[in-house]
Amino acid sequence: MFKPTPNPPEDLSVSPYASADSPRFHEAAERALDFHLRPDTPRPCPPETLFSVVPDTHAETLLANAYQTLTSANAMACDLAFDLDGSRRHVALAIQQMIELGQLLVNRVLDVEHGHG
Repeated sequence: MFKPTPNPPEDLSVSPYASADSPRFHEAAERALDFHLRPDTPRPCPPETLFSVVPDTHAETLLANAYQTLTSANAMACDLAFDLDGSRRHVALAIQQMIELGQLLVNRVLDVEHGHG
């Protein structure tokens, strides 16, 4: 016979810190005490960059992804420009043209990589 719920059912409303005997509770308490009572204790530093590129990625793959990113940015800038009026519209269209120039440059490099240029 199949039971639709585990035995006993999991209670998702219970916090991992609900019990003073919880290992996670003790780890959090230790971190808090270290932070306030031992300010010279080394702490892990946040990463300098949020995004990174895999080091061995082929140049053509990088260029193709750059082109797709620029294409998406171009579409967003065009949509934005047509929702604006006056000088704000001109600024959005200028941004769109700069993005399009970037697309042309990346596309030209891809052509050269493929021997079409």
